[in-house]
Amino acid sequence: MRHRGRYLATGLSAGFVKEMTAGRGFIALAALIFAKWRPWQALFATFLFGLLEAIANLYPNLDLGVVVVPSMFMNALPYILTVVILAGFVGRAIPPRAGGEPYVKER
Repeated sequence: MRHRGRYLATGLSAGFVKEMTAGRGFIALAALIFAKWRPWQALFATFLFGLLEAIANLYPNLDLGVVVVPSMFMNALPYILTVVILAGFVGRAIPPRAGGEPYVKER
């Protein structure tokens, strides 16, 4: 478990820099809320948001024939759709009662 940040540091940005997550923590939290804190549903929610980011990376300038979607919009697409999904499709998601409380090991 000591290699958690290695992907972001080497695979994505080729070095450790300030704010290298670029909002991915927001998307991870949105995936938990979207899945209503259920592990398997959260896995599929992260696959959905990962697919959106992969589409943005695969088609930086999407040519639709009539109009060309600029790369800035394609890069913002995962974040825009995250807000749309949370605002439109998630009902009342009740967080766990122990959320935000530090874990204290019992003796």
